[in-house]
Amino acid sequence: MVSLEVPVPSHLPCFEEAFSPDEIQELLSIIQTDFPVQSTSGSSETNRSVYSFEERKRRRMISNRESARRSRWRKKRQLEDLTNEANRLKVQNRELKNRLSLISYEYFMVQRDSSRLFAESIELKQKLAGLGLYQIYSAMQL
Repeated sequence: MVSLEVPVPSHLPCFEEAFSPDEIQELLSIIQTDFPVQSTSGSSETNRSVYSFEERKRRRMISNRESARRSRWRKKRQLEDLTNEANRLKVQNRELKNRLSLISYEYFMVQRDSSRLFAESIELKQKLAGLGLYQIYSAMQL
């Protein structure tokens, strides 16, 4: 098997500070997967194919986790949007109910006034008829 330990050049002091040893090993394993080393021994070839399978499995797992995270975020945003829409519709419904209640009250008041005025009209016609002035009134209407 090929050793992954690579000496870090001394003229790159920030390299050791930027990456932990585990991160360096991970980067080297990615490089080895992308650019496999040619070897003549059969056991080395088998180890590399198992390793690349494990690497693919690990990458797929990471990708699936990221996809699941994005899916959860989308569902959360969709739930928030639906909740906001439900609240907006509740407020609109309350406003419409208030308007309907006000219009119903105004309709009741107008109908009551109309009934009262109609009753007064009948009473006045009867008074006019009793006085004999109804014929004069009728003639004036023509």
